Amino acid sequence: MKTSELTGAALDWAVAKTEGATDFWFDTVATYWVKLDGKDRALRYGWAQSYLPSTEWAHGGPIIEREELTLSHSPYDHVFYGRTRPWCAEKKGRMEYGPTPLIAAMRCYVASKLGDEIELPEELK
Repeated sequence: MKTSELTGAALDWAVAKTEGATDFWFDTVATYWVKLDGKDRALRYGWAQSYLPSTEWAHGGPIIEREELTLSHSPYDHVFYGRTRPWCAEKKGRMEYGPTPLIAAMRCYVASKLGDEIELPEELK
């Protein structure tokens, strides 16, 4: 799937993967991601519940700061393929757009690390 089209659980999963999560599981209530640290199953960053960097500033904000992503809002809506995307995130010349600043930033982060297309697990297709 194109990183520029990722949204919801698929975008959150891609961010978790980019952050180094290696053990994934899904349930009907929420999606969880865990990185195994040695032999214990300690949750990285305390992800005891869903990891939602595309909607929760507490999850996505530190990534924006650490990765030095630049966010901007256009006074004119950018329209791509019939979708309004007023927010832009940029990192070293790579730009991604989204309907919210977090979605634009997380798309930019994933694209800068994993490329323009990624393979999603079956549960997220």
